Amino acid sequence: MFDFLKRKKGPVVRERPDHCISRRDIDPDALKVLYRLSSLGYVAYLVGGGVRDLLLGRKPKDFDVGTDARPNEVRRAFRNCFLVGRRFRLAHIKFGQKIIETTTFRGTAATVGEILEQAAEGPVEDNTFGTPEEDANRRDFTVNGLFYDIKTFSVIDYVGGLKDLDRKILRTIGDPMVRFRVDPVRMMRAVKFASRLGFKIEPKTEKAMHKLHSCILNAAMPRVCEEVFRLFPYGAGEAAFRMMWDFGLLGDLMPDLSRHIDETGGKNAPIWKYLRALDAETLRAEEAGGTVSNAVRLATLFTALVKDGGGSGDGRSAHQAMHQALSAASQTLRMPKAVYFSASVLIDSVRRLSRPPQAGRTRFAYCRDFPDALVYNRIVCEAEGRSAACLEQWAALSRSAAPGDGDGDRPRRNRRGRRRRGGSSSRIAPENGAQPDNPSPEANENVQ
Repeated sequence: MFDFLKRKKGPVVRERPDHCISRRDIDPDALKVLYRLSSLGYVAYLVGGGVRDLLLGRKPKDFDVGTDARPNEVRRAFRNCFLVGRRFRLAHIKFGQKIIETTTFRGTAATVGEILEQAAEGPVEDNTFGTPEEDANRRDFTVNGLFYDIKTFSVIDYVGGLKDLDRKILRTIGDPMVRFRVDPVRMMRAVKFASRLGFKIEPKTEKAMHKLHSCILNAAMPRVCEEVFRLFPYGAGEAAFRMMWDFGLLGDLMPDLSRHIDETGGKNAPIWKYLRALDAETLRAEEAGGTVSNAVRLATLFTALVKDGGGSGDGRSAHQAMHQALSAASQTLRMPKAVYFSASVLIDSVRRLSRPPQAGRTRFAYCRDFPDALVYNRIVCEAEGRSAACLEQWAALSRSAAPGDGDGDRPRRNRRGRRRRGGSSSRIAPENGAQPDNPSPEANENVQ
């Protein structure tokens, strides 16, 4: 059994008058789940990041529920419930497009040695149900181990999260040398939370990250890729990637990019001005209820490297540098191809959109990537201090053009939406059965 599970003291309970959480700030559908489980005699808590954000006065993105009800019991309690997961069953309770994730409290019956031995061979298979205290101690950081009790309206703390939250400190639950070896992705989550919340990583956790950063290559790369894109929201991209570079995580995952930072000024490298401009654009988009696509994020991350010809000094063109840099990162992180190809188009669009639109050369304004290209080029202009007058002309062209109008750049269609055939020419069949008028959707384009 983990040493940090052997606690002699009970939890710290912060009563309703002593905290700022109000039911008005909790999602109504999450409240329905909590009240329903509670009415059936089960223990039901609001758990994790939702409690943390509410205590910080932030608006949570997700509201998760922890309960002592088993997955099948949760499914019987809700007609709109679906069980997912193979290693550990989770209950997804759907309200329209919204999902309230409901998890049975987990425990652990393994020793430290057994868990480390399993971690060396792959994902740890430990699906034991447990108590709220055991569940709290299985979480990654103390500030994420807090519970909100819907019955008493109190906050329950088994792991010291309230104290760390008040002091704005990010600390692992238990020995970080053990926790990061069991799940290396926790190091990236530490970067994400520290940069997003403005917290300081406590020294012991920080030391473990410096020592174990290369373990990130042992993690499942699709999961790592997902965490990379989660570093960008809330205008925290620059701070997050500074930490990634400082801890060595960036060197493990994107060695060309890390090397370029080292060779072009380190803390004063050009990459930071592009990420700073991306953060400003991200905040503007979020205030308007939108988001910045992963293709824009990836393109911005590699802009400085591409403009430097890949940082090799061998005279390669920006086009060659772009494909080499993006291809290496895409292969390492198992990145969705749609994101990779769109990012390539965006980087190449700087050449197109740096000149005013001219007759016969406006076809790009009707490309599916054009809206992202405008966003990306605004970021580049802001970072480099250049005028965005040409971009406004392109944007005006895109807004004003109607289907079938223009200078012949846009394909004309008849009333059924098909291309007109001229003379004896025939329609060319697309390769591999692809439909040219229906571009493939960009899967995982908005990972948060």
